Order: sequence, then C-alpha cells, then structure tokens
Amino acid sequence: MKLVELFCGTGGFSRGAHLAGFDVAAAYDLDPILTSSYPINFPNTKILHRDVGALTGAEIKRDIGGEVFGLFGGPPCQGFSAIGRRDVADPRRKLLGHFFRLVKELQPAFFVMENVKGLAYADARPLLTEALDMVRCDFDIAEPHIWNAADFGAATIRHRMFVVGIRKDFHSPFALDDLDDRRRPPATVKQAISDLEDIVALPESDQLPGFDRWKITRKGAPTEYASALRATDRTFTGQTITSHTPEVIARFAKVRPGGMDKIGRYPRLKLSGQCPTLRAGTGADRGSYQSVRPIHPVLNRVITVREAARLQGFPDHHLFHPTVWHSFRMIGNSVSPIMAEAVFSAIRERLGLELVTKKVVGLIGDRAEEFAVAAE
Repeated sequence: MKLVELFCGTGGFSRGAHLAGFDVAAAYDLDPILTSSYPINFPNTKILHRDVGALTGAEIKRDIGGEVFGLFGGPPCQGFSAIGRRDVADPRRKLLGHFFRLVKELQPAFFVMENVKGLAYADARPLLTEALDMVRCDFDIAEPHIWNAADFGAATIRHRMFVVGIRKDFHSPFALDDLDDRRRPPATVKQAISDLEDIVALPESDQLPGFDRWKITRKGAPTEYASALRATDRTFTGQTITSHTPEVIARFAKVRPGGMDKIGRYPRLKLSGQCPTLRAGTGADRGSYQSVRPIHPVLNRVITVREAARLQGFPDHHLFHPTVWHSFRMIGNSVSPIMAEAVFSAIRERLGLELVTKKVVGLIGDRAEEFAVAAE
C-alpha cells in the first residue's frame, strides 16, 4: 500500500500517516529549504523536488514503482488564508486544482486534502467545487469539513479544512463522524512544554551539523502528552533562545498569561490553555516576513522551536532547520501530526486495513479483490 504526499514540507502530514500505520513511498515539494530535514526524518521515503503543477500521474507511478494506494497533501494555503491578501491572481491557488488532477490520473483508493478554513469562504469555494468536480464520478467524497487539532488532543488551536474521498468501488464512503471516537480533551501548554525547562546543552553532533542539542534532566515521569513525544534518550534540538532587548523583556513582563503585548501583538501563552495557531511567515522570495511568536507563559521571551513543535504535536526526534526562522516556517506550514494521525486512523478503520496488514484472506464484499491487490 504505497502512499504519496504532495506539498510535503517538513512532513507533519507524513508523520501522522506513519503514526496511523501507513508507509509513505514518496513525497513531493518544490522548496529545498522547507524539506531539508525530510530525508533524515523519513529515511525510507523518496523525497523529490518537483513542481506539482507540472507533475503527472505516470511520473509518480514510475517514481514509486507501482500504483498509488493513497494520495494526500495540503496545497499552498497563502492564496486562501483569512489573514493573507487572498489575491485571486496568486498562482499558488491553481495548485489546488492540480492536486485533484493527480487524484483523477492516479485513481488511488483514497485521498486526503488539507487546507485553511479560508478555502470555504465565498471567494474561494467555487475553486474547491470545480476541483472536486474532477473526481466526483470516481470517489465518494465527504463534505469538506473544518476540524480543530485541539479537539483531538493537541496543545494548539488549529482549525483546518479536510476533504476525504474513497474510491466508489470500495463501497465504503468516509463519514464525518468516523472521527468521533478519536476526539480527546486538548493538552495544555503546561502538559506540552513544562519538562523542557530543566535541560543541559550537548556538543554539536557530527551527524547533525549546525543543530543545537539538548537533554532533559528533570526527574520524574513527564505528562502523558510529553511522554508520547519524548525521545527515548531524552535528547532534542531547537531550544536556542531568542535574544531580546531589555526594553522588550520589560514589556513582555507586563503581559499577563492569555493577554497580548500591545506594541508587537505578541500573545502570551497560558499554562492551562492552548497555543493559538502558529503562523509560518514567508520565505526570502516574499519578503522574509517572520510571523509573531507567542510569549512563553512564565519566561519573558518568545517560545523556542522545540516548544512550538511540542505544542503542534511533533516528536522530539523530528528535526527542522538549524535556523529559527526556517524552523518556524516549517512548523507554521505543517499539519499537526496529532490531527493527521486521527484522520488517517479513521480512514484505515473505514477501509478495514488491519486485515490487509495481517494478510488475512476472505474479505467481505466487493472490496475483497481490491484489498488483495493492495496486500500483494
């Protein structure tokens, strides 16, 4: 069962697919910086720097050496974001259609498309409808729906639109309530990052040049949320502290948890709450804009890369980029792995794929032949 991701970035979506028991055969993205650590994080996945707008289904099949069982990805959202310009002339908006063109060409067993909730707005919804029309005759498509990562246990409020389709000959359409059993109370900021306070610096590794390295020294068991994300050796990267001027530190000190710095518009995290949606900022080609980062709930500084990664649901062994700027771009553009795992697990259960992994024969109904091919 070969899955393929389009617009992969750092691989938050891929991380969720792996957590749900899938393997990702290939991942495509045009940006070499945002994908720089993908080969380290997913050594068994072929990473290919291609323009999805020019990519064909035949090329993907050739790249992975077979048929695609599942296609997923989050087309660039900047042209649809509620906080962006929503420029109808933004060429990135066309990539939404190319995602569904490839669904049409590849005819996978299922597809998952993720994007910002702004895609549901009146000026963008016709583009989504037009894209979905390309595949309606072949797929049972669940109504586009907006889910919040916090509703599935993440420590961040992150509303994203998902569209899930399952090929009609499987006779097992995805239903929105398939995710009901996967809902969990959200983790708090304290549960996510409190164990990152007692740490020691480690020497730079020959295997990870340019990355800062740290080890957790706090004794005692971490929270359930942190335990699921900790590396077995308690080491991690991305804890470089941003240096602020004395004036900024004094300003941050006056901001109460849950409040907002009036000058820089920095929100301050609350230990008992969740992190607001982390933004990506832009690359050098679009002005090198850095999005505002939240203030730590206790310390008078903005949060680190690893703290942001914990809040988003990335495991501590996941690498980003040696620079803080590019790392936050990776995290801000990513799908929460916790959210992705919930969606992929629901699809797996809907299709009865636990039977395929055990290679049990005698499947029920019209899906038997299809699954037998997937198992082979």
